[in-house]
Amino acid sequence: MNETPRSLSSSRTLWDLLDRRARLTPDRPLFLQDDRTLTFGALRARAERVAAGLYDMGVRPGTVVAWQLPTRLETAVLSFALARLGAVQTPVIPFYRDREVGFALRESKAEFFAVPGLWRGFDHTEMARRLGAKGVFEAYDDLPEGDPSVLPPAPTEGTSVRWIYWTSGTTSDPKGVLHTDRSLIAGGSCLAHALRPTPTDVGSIAFPYAHIGGPDYTVMLLLYGFPAVMFEQFALPDALEGYRGHGVTMAGGSTAFYSMFLAEQRKQPDRKVIPTLRLLAGGGAPKPPELYYAVIREMGVRLTHGYGMTEVPMITMGSPDDTTENLATTEGRPPDGMEIRIVDGEVRLRGEAVCRGYLDPAQTAEAFDGDGFLRTGDLGHLTDSGHLVLTGRLKDVIIRKGENVSAKEIENLLHAHPAVGDVAVIGLPDAERGERVCAVVERAPGAGELTLAAVTSYLREEGLSVHKLPEQLEVVDALPRNETLRKVLKYKLRERYSGSATRGR
Repeated sequence: MNETPRSLSSSRTLWDLLDRRARLTPDRPLFLQDDRTLTFGALRARAERVAAGLYDMGVRPGTVVAWQLPTRLETAVLSFALARLGAVQTPVIPFYRDREVGFALRESKAEFFAVPGLWRGFDHTEMARRLGAKGVFEAYDDLPEGDPSVLPPAPTEGTSVRWIYWTSGTTSDPKGVLHTDRSLIAGGSCLAHALRPTPTDVGSIAFPYAHIGGPDYTVMLLLYGFPAVMFEQFALPDALEGYRGHGVTMAGGSTAFYSMFLAEQRKQPDRKVIPTLRLLAGGGAPKPPELYYAVIREMGVRLTHGYGMTEVPMITMGSPDDTTENLATTEGRPPDGMEIRIVDGEVRLRGEAVCRGYLDPAQTAEAFDGDGFLRTGDLGHLTDSGHLVLTGRLKDVIIRKGENVSAKEIENLLHAHPAVGDVAVIGLPDAERGERVCAVVERAPGAGELTLAAVTSYLREEGLSVHKLPEQLEVVDALPRNETLRKVLKYKLRERYSGSATRGR
């Protein structure tokens, strides 16, 4: 066979992609977890048996199956078994509880629900029963299996909606995002072709497999034929043993992951924290340029960052051969087939990787413009070289006395302050100004007291305009984050400090 990663990316369905890769390299490892290994061929064979077991349970093409499972070999097997059947699967982040899970089950009209049972001290089976879920079954160590000869033909087209993912749901209910096999393959292809992995690489999945990053990363593995280490629970320094033992060459996840690896490196500056590591890569949250330079300088690895969202799993991605300036200050370039349009500063998208919309038709109508471009709510611009620079979120533009203030601009400057570990800048209601600028800072380890006067003095020296200077400083032990890619939850900060007129210390 003369299959190449580029030719494999034309696969019509995810099952087609797995089948083609399994024929090419059946005995090559795909997923590694602790002392277990699942090869490409073994995934295809076991997924077919599990598909037959699900078929015996009543799962058919088009049946909606929800699953709330941790990052495990069995989770990948179940997901590909459902792909083999052509079922509609709706992954749910395993940290979600009654409100989010109940909403997802009701809105998707799920007919089956796979749970891990008792996991990390929480009884998911009991929650499922409490919520009145249909077809509940446990899928942690054991999966239903049967005779593959009973299966109907595998799906041959990849443009039907077979995936319902969920936005995080911060101050309102989550949105059900509709994806096809082709949109997920297109997103994963963008990541894969930008990073240019080789069969000798070893990747890592340290985030929930139920996140949109799950299929994104798996598509890359299938295209380029290399393995990844799965981490059911990710915490440093405990997880370092897995990275070192399996010889991981590519790690990451999001900006918070870079910071955590960097913090570990600083404990022993003269010894590489992961000796085999050559590349950090991720997305999901803005990357301060100072963090990029610190990783390169102190860890001695490359760092490429990208831009994606639940609605479009990969939009742009930095490439290892980009210039240092582009890697530090941009989100990379879009792949062929991804159209980016900037309208009044907002980034809008059209292309195969873009979702089909939402479960709620009204939300779909609101999200797309008249030309079929998705409104992202992100602000940015394209450089002459075609790289995308994000400058903030529409909701992160602080309007102070009629002047627009970019939260991201202030955050980027404060990230370079030696006493700042992480920072979130928010706008708070203010009777006099409309909104006031508030900086919420997580101190760097070992840093001394940080005052508002010191912060504003530093920002003045860095050239920040006077009207953008923070008028309030809050110092916290830890910024609130979600459980997936550890994004900072600004809405919680706004809720916490909106009633406060504190002017810092």
